[in-house]
Amino acid sequence: MLGRAPSGVLVVSAIASVQFGSAIAATLFAQIGPAGAVFLRLVFGTVILLTLWRPRLRGYTRYQLGLACIFGLVLGCMNLSFYSALHRIPLGIAVTLEFVGPLTVAVAGSRRRIDLLWVGIAAAGIIALTQGDTSHLNALGVFFALLAGALWGTYIIVNARVGRAFEGGTGLALAMCVASVVILPFGIAQGGSHLLEPRSLALGAAIGLLSSAIPYSFEVEALRRIRPSVFGVLMSIEPAMAALAGFIVLGQSLSARTLLGMALVVVASVGAARRTSEAPIAV
Repeated sequence: MLGRAPSGVLVVSAIASVQFGSAIAATLFAQIGPAGAVFLRLVFGTVILLTLWRPRLRGYTRYQLGLACIFGLVLGCMNLSFYSALHRIPLGIAVTLEFVGPLTVAVAGSRRRIDLLWVGIAAAGIIALTQGDTSHLNALGVFFALLAGALWGTYIIVNARVGRAFEGGTGLALAMCVASVVILPFGIAQGGSHLLEPRSLALGAAIGLLSSAIPYSFEVEALRRIRPSVFGVLMSIEPAMAALAGFIVLGQSLSARTLLGMALVVVASVGAARRTSEAPIAV
Protein backbone atom coordinates (compact mmCIF):
# COMPACT_ATOMS: atom_id res chain seq x y z
CA MET A 1 0.00 0.00 0.00
CA LEU A 2 2.76 2.47 0.93
CA GLY A 3 4.62 1.49 -2.23
CA ARG A 4 1.83 3.02 -4.35
CA ALA A 5 1.66 6.33 -2.46
CA PRO A 6 3.51 9.35 -3.94
CA SER A 7 6.76 10.10 -2.13
CA GLY A 8 5.74 13.70 -1.45
CA VAL A 9 2.49 12.61 0.20
CA LEU A 10 4.37 10.15 2.42
CA VAL A 11 6.83 12.80 3.58
CA VAL A 12 4.19 15.46 4.32
CA SER A 13 2.02 12.92 6.17
CA ALA A 14 5.03 11.84 8.24
CA ILE A 15 5.75 15.48 9.12
CA ALA A 16 2.19 16.15 10.31
CA SER A 17 2.12 12.93 12.33
CA VAL A 18 5.42 13.47 14.12
CA GLN A 19 4.80 17.13 14.98
CA PHE A 20 1.36 16.60 16.48
CA GLY A 21 2.82 13.63 18.34
CA SER A 22 5.57 15.89 19.69
CA ALA A 23 3.02 18.45 20.86
CA ILE A 24 1.14 15.71 22.73
CA ALA A 25 4.43 14.50 24.23
CA ALA A 26 5.10 17.96 25.66
CA THR A 27 2.01 17.57 27.84
CA LEU A 28 3.73 14.63 29.57
CA PHE A 29 6.97 16.39 30.49
CA ALA A 30 5.77 17.62 33.89
CA GLN A 31 4.87 14.06 34.84
CA ILE A 32 7.68 11.89 33.42
CA GLY A 33 10.19 14.34 31.93
CA PRO A 34 11.38 14.46 28.32
CA ALA A 35 13.42 11.25 28.64
CA GLY A 36 10.40 9.40 30.03
CA ALA A 37 8.27 10.61 27.12
CA VAL A 38 10.94 9.52 24.62
CA PHE A 39 11.18 6.11 26.25
CA LEU A 40 7.42 5.48 26.07
CA ARG A 41 7.36 6.76 22.49
CA LEU A 42 10.10 4.36 21.44
CA VAL A 43 8.74 1.36 23.35
CA PHE A 44 5.23 1.65 21.95
CA GLY A 45 6.56 2.47 18.50
CA THR A 46 8.76 -0.62 18.68
CA VAL A 47 5.87 -2.88 19.70
CA ILE A 48 3.77 -1.58 16.79
CA LEU A 49 6.55 -2.01 14.23
CA LEU A 50 7.51 -5.48 15.47
CA THR A 51 3.87 -6.51 15.18
CA LEU A 52 3.61 -5.12 11.66
CA TRP A 53 6.89 -6.37 10.20
CA ARG A 54 7.88 -9.34 12.40
CA PRO A 55 11.59 -9.32 11.50
CA ARG A 56 13.32 -12.67 11.73
CA LEU A 57 15.91 -13.13 14.46
CA ARG A 58 18.68 -14.61 12.30
CA GLY A 59 19.95 -14.61 8.75
CA TYR A 60 21.14 -11.00 8.62
CA THR A 61 24.63 -10.06 7.48
CA ARG A 62 27.08 -8.27 9.74
CA TYR A 63 26.61 -5.14 7.63
CA GLN A 64 22.83 -5.22 8.08
CA LEU A 65 23.06 -5.70 11.84
CA GLY A 66 25.65 -2.96 12.18
CA LEU A 67 23.51 -0.60 10.11
CA ALA A 68 20.45 -1.34 12.25
CA CYS A 69 22.46 -0.65 15.43
CA ILE A 70 23.79 2.65 14.09
CA PHE A 71 20.31 3.67 12.98
CA GLY A 72 18.90 2.79 16.41
CA LEU A 73 21.58 4.80 18.19
CA VAL A 74 20.89 7.81 15.99
CA LEU A 75 17.13 7.46 16.51
CA GLY A 76 17.42 7.28 20.28
CA CYS A 77 19.85 10.18 20.66
CA MET A 78 17.97 12.35 18.14
CA ASN A 79 14.67 11.91 19.96
CA LEU A 80 16.18 12.49 23.39
CA SER A 81 17.95 15.66 22.21
CA PHE A 82 14.83 17.03 20.56
CA TYR A 83 12.51 16.36 23.51
CA SER A 84 15.11 17.92 25.83
CA ALA A 85 14.99 21.03 23.63
CA LEU A 86 11.18 20.98 23.49
CA HIS A 87 11.12 20.92 27.29
CA ARG A 88 12.93 24.28 27.31
CA ILE A 89 11.89 26.22 24.18
CA PRO A 90 8.69 26.45 22.05
CA LEU A 91 7.98 23.66 19.58
CA GLY A 92 8.11 25.85 16.47
CA ILE A 93 11.47 27.36 17.37
CA ALA A 94 12.90 24.00 18.43
CA VAL A 95 12.06 22.45 15.07
CA THR A 96 13.30 25.52 13.20
CA LEU A 97 16.71 25.23 14.87
CA GLU A 98 16.69 21.46 14.38
CA PHE A 99 16.11 21.97 10.67
CA VAL A 100 19.77 22.94 10.14
CA GLY A 101 20.42 19.20 9.74
CA PRO A 102 18.08 18.47 6.80
CA LEU A 103 18.95 21.84 5.23
CA THR A 104 22.64 20.96 5.32
CA VAL A 105 21.91 17.60 3.69
CA ALA A 106 19.88 19.34 0.99
CA VAL A 107 22.62 21.88 0.21
CA ALA A 108 25.47 19.36 0.31
CA GLY A 109 23.73 16.83 -1.93
CA SER A 110 22.06 19.14 -4.44
CA ARG A 111 22.80 18.44 -8.11
CA ARG A 112 20.31 20.85 -9.68
CA ARG A 113 20.20 24.61 -9.48
CA ILE A 114 16.47 24.57 -8.86
CA ASP A 115 17.05 22.64 -5.61
CA LEU A 116 19.26 25.46 -4.38
CA LEU A 117 16.44 27.93 -5.08
CA TRP A 118 14.06 26.00 -2.84
CA VAL A 119 16.73 25.72 -0.16
CA GLY A 120 17.25 29.50 -0.32
CA ILE A 121 13.53 30.16 0.10
CA ALA A 122 13.40 27.69 3.00
CA ALA A 123 16.38 29.39 4.62
CA ALA A 124 14.62 32.76 4.34
CA GLY A 125 11.61 31.24 6.08
CA ILE A 126 13.78 29.88 8.88
CA ILE A 127 15.36 33.31 9.38
CA ALA A 128 11.90 34.89 9.56
CA LEU A 129 10.79 32.32 12.13
CA THR A 130 13.81 32.82 14.38
CA GLN A 131 13.96 36.64 14.28
CA GLY A 132 12.13 38.63 16.90
CA ASP A 133 12.00 38.38 20.65
CA THR A 134 14.18 35.31 21.14
CA SER A 135 16.40 36.73 23.89
CA HIS A 136 14.42 34.68 26.43
CA LEU A 137 15.36 31.37 24.81
CA ASN A 138 17.01 28.84 27.09
CA ALA A 139 20.62 28.35 25.94
CA LEU A 140 20.62 24.64 26.81
CA GLY A 141 17.40 24.23 24.86
CA VAL A 142 19.01 25.84 21.81
CA PHE A 143 22.01 23.52 22.16
CA PHE A 144 19.81 20.42 22.32
CA ALA A 145 17.83 21.60 19.27
CA LEU A 146 21.02 22.08 17.24
CA LEU A 147 22.34 18.69 18.40
CA ALA A 148 19.05 17.11 17.33
CA GLY A 149 19.50 18.83 13.96
CA ALA A 150 22.93 17.30 13.45
CA LEU A 151 21.51 13.89 14.34
CA TRP A 152 18.53 14.50 12.04
CA GLY A 153 20.87 15.07 9.11
CA THR A 154 22.63 11.80 9.97
CA TYR A 155 19.25 10.09 10.28
CA ILE A 156 18.32 11.05 6.70
CA ILE A 157 21.49 9.53 5.27
CA VAL A 158 21.41 6.35 7.38
CA ASN A 159 17.67 5.91 6.79
CA ALA A 160 18.22 5.79 3.03
CA ARG A 161 20.75 2.98 3.47
CA VAL A 162 18.47 1.05 5.82
CA GLY A 163 15.66 1.27 3.27
CA ARG A 164 17.88 -0.34 0.63
CA ALA A 165 19.41 -2.96 2.94
CA PHE A 166 16.19 -4.37 4.44
CA GLU A 167 12.80 -5.44 3.16
CA GLY A 168 9.88 -3.23 4.13
CA GLY A 169 10.19 -1.87 7.64
CA THR A 170 12.19 -4.74 9.12
CA GLY A 171 15.36 -2.68 9.46
CA LEU A 172 13.43 0.10 11.13
CA ALA A 173 11.82 -2.34 13.58
CA LEU A 174 15.25 -3.71 14.57
CA ALA A 175 16.63 -0.18 14.93
CA MET A 176 13.74 0.82 17.18
CA CYS A 177 14.60 -2.09 19.50
CA VAL A 178 18.13 -0.72 19.78
CA ALA A 179 16.86 2.83 20.35
CA SER A 180 14.56 1.68 23.17
CA VAL A 181 17.44 -0.04 24.94
CA VAL A 182 19.68 3.02 24.55
CA ILE A 183 17.08 5.35 26.10
CA LEU A 184 15.93 2.90 28.82
CA PRO A 185 18.18 4.18 31.66
CA PHE A 186 17.38 7.84 30.92
CA GLY A 187 13.65 7.16 30.77
CA ILE A 188 13.59 5.27 34.07
CA ALA A 189 15.75 7.91 35.78
CA GLN A 190 13.35 10.72 34.86
CA GLY A 191 10.00 8.96 34.74
CA GLY A 192 10.31 6.37 37.49
CA SER A 193 7.03 4.78 38.59
CA HIS A 194 5.05 7.51 36.80
CA LEU A 195 5.82 5.70 33.55
CA LEU A 196 3.28 3.03 34.54
CA GLU A 197 0.42 5.41 35.32
CA PRO A 198 -2.63 5.03 33.01
CA ARG A 199 -2.34 8.55 31.58
CA SER A 200 1.34 8.08 30.79
CA LEU A 201 0.74 4.73 29.12
CA ALA A 202 -2.24 5.97 27.08
CA LEU A 203 -0.48 9.08 25.82
CA GLY A 204 2.74 7.12 25.35
CA ALA A 205 0.92 4.71 23.04
CA ALA A 206 -0.52 7.61 21.03
CA ILE A 207 2.89 9.27 20.80
CA GLY A 208 4.53 6.00 19.75
CA LEU A 209 2.03 5.64 16.92
CA LEU A 210 2.07 9.28 15.78
CA SER A 211 5.74 10.13 16.30
CA SER A 212 7.49 6.83 15.56
CA ALA A 213 5.55 4.02 13.86
CA ILE A 214 3.71 6.11 11.24
CA PRO A 215 6.35 8.72 10.28
CA TYR A 216 9.37 6.39 10.29
CA SER A 217 7.55 3.83 8.15
CA PHE A 218 6.51 6.54 5.68
CA GLU A 219 10.00 8.04 5.56
CA VAL A 220 11.74 4.70 4.99
CA GLU A 221 9.44 4.05 2.00
CA ALA A 222 9.89 7.57 0.61
CA LEU A 223 13.67 7.38 0.87
CA ARG A 224 13.69 4.26 -1.29
CA ARG A 225 12.64 6.45 -4.22
CA ILE A 226 14.09 9.93 -3.73
CA ARG A 227 17.58 11.26 -2.97
CA PRO A 228 18.37 12.30 0.62
CA SER A 229 19.01 15.85 -0.70
CA VAL A 230 15.49 16.10 -2.13
CA PHE A 231 14.07 14.59 1.06
CA GLY A 232 15.89 17.28 3.03
CA VAL A 233 14.29 20.02 0.98
CA LEU A 234 10.82 18.48 1.34
CA MET A 235 11.32 18.54 5.10
CA SER A 236 11.38 22.35 4.94
CA ILE A 237 7.68 22.24 5.80
CA GLU A 238 8.60 20.88 9.25
CA PRO A 239 8.94 24.24 11.09
CA ALA A 240 5.57 25.42 9.78
CA MET A 241 3.87 22.17 10.79
CA ALA A 242 5.51 22.35 14.23
CA ALA A 243 4.29 25.91 14.76
CA LEU A 244 0.78 24.84 13.77
CA ALA A 245 0.85 21.84 16.14
CA GLY A 246 2.17 24.03 18.95
CA PHE A 247 -0.66 26.49 18.39
CA ILE A 248 -3.43 23.88 18.27
CA VAL A 249 -2.24 21.52 21.03
CA LEU A 250 -0.15 23.75 23.31
CA GLY A 251 -1.69 27.18 22.68
CA GLN A 252 1.60 28.70 21.51
CA SER A 253 0.70 31.88 19.59
CA LEU A 254 1.83 32.67 16.07
CA SER A 255 3.15 36.15 15.24
CA ALA A 256 2.98 37.79 11.81
CA ARG A 257 6.69 37.09 11.35
CA THR A 258 6.12 33.44 12.19
CA LEU A 259 3.30 33.25 9.65
CA LEU A 260 5.62 34.75 7.03
CA GLY A 261 8.27 32.15 7.82
CA MET A 262 5.69 29.38 7.62
CA ALA A 263 4.55 30.63 4.20
CA LEU A 264 8.12 30.69 2.87
CA VAL A 265 8.97 27.16 3.98
CA VAL A 266 5.67 25.86 2.58
CA VAL A 267 6.44 27.49 -0.78
CA ALA A 268 9.87 25.84 -0.74
CA SER A 269 8.35 22.46 0.05
CA VAL A 270 5.73 22.73 -2.69
CA GLY A 271 8.39 23.71 -5.21
CA ALA A 272 10.66 20.85 -4.22
CA ALA A 273 7.80 18.34 -4.29
CA ARG A 274 6.77 19.52 -7.75
CA ARG A 275 10.28 19.09 -9.10
CA THR A 276 10.45 15.64 -7.51
CA SER A 277 7.26 14.52 -9.26
CA GLU A 278 8.54 15.84 -12.57
CA ALA A 279 11.85 13.99 -12.30
CA PRO A 280 11.59 10.99 -9.95
CA ILE A 281 14.82 9.48 -8.74
CA ALA A 282 15.24 5.73 -8.38
CA VAL A 283 17.64 4.49 -5.73
